[in-house]
Amino acid sequence: MSTLLLRLAAPMQSWGCGSKFDTRMTRREPTKSGVLGMLAAAAGVRRDDADALKELARLKFGVRVDREGTLLHDFHMVHAEKASYVTHRYYLCDAVFLCGLESDDDEALQRLCLSLTHPVYPLFLGRRSCPPTLPVVLGVRSKDLASALEEEPRLVPSEDDLRIVTDAASDAPGAAVIKDVPLSFSPYRREFGYRRYREKILPGNQQAEHDTFAELSENVQAEHDPFAELAENVQTEHDPFAELAENVQAEHDPFAELEELYVSDQNGT
Repeated sequence: MSTLLLRLAAPMQSWGCGSKFDTRMTRREPTKSGVLGMLAAAAGVRRDDADALKELARLKFGVRVDREGTLLHDFHMVHAEKASYVTHRYYLCDAVFLCGLESDDDEALQRLCLSLTHPVYPLFLGRRSCPPTLPVVLGVRSKDLASALEEEPRLVPSEDDLRIVTDAASDAPGAAVIKDVPLSFSPYRREFGYRRYREKILPGNQQAEHDTFAELSENVQAEHDPFAELAENVQTEHDPFAELAENVQAEHDPFAELEELYVSDQNGT
């Protein structure tokens, strides 16, 4: 069992599912149809090649949300012959996702890696106006999908909880249904099937990679203690009050000198 991991990040992404006509929505995370469409474009698969799409659809799909995107609402004015109207398009800005594709065929995953590195057609994240930032391919891990998504280091430094959305079995409790399995990308007849998916939360403390305050505390205690150094200097190097007392007792005692003068005067009289 192996999993291909992809990094999906860009200034803008849009992962529509079921949107038509004047309003094009986006989901909060990449869709399976969108990611498989990107793989098909990289491998040069024809839009109406149902057999090739069926092979891709067998891959178990999952996404870890390393940074939630900010929703952008974009307005487009369309001018027709007799009228004009506004269309609404939605995007995710500055989102970062870790995408996983699981398969028993390690060689097939390696071929997909090669295709994504040298794509036949341009890659985009949901829409042609959304090219990805590099790197896209993180490599193939010898792990199942769940382990790969949970154990891979975070793509964005953070200790927040992470959402993980993965394919689910047909009898999985609590699974939701979505029309998101590509059967044909033909512009004349696009077809999609249904799949089940589940969402879970990965607690942030499971991937606490760096504790800044713990490191700071260790440095303060182990490397330098200014107060301890100051105490040593005061005790061992210089004690001004002790030195003053020695000078007063050893160098000059005015009362002792006065007493000597008084005794000598008495003896003289």
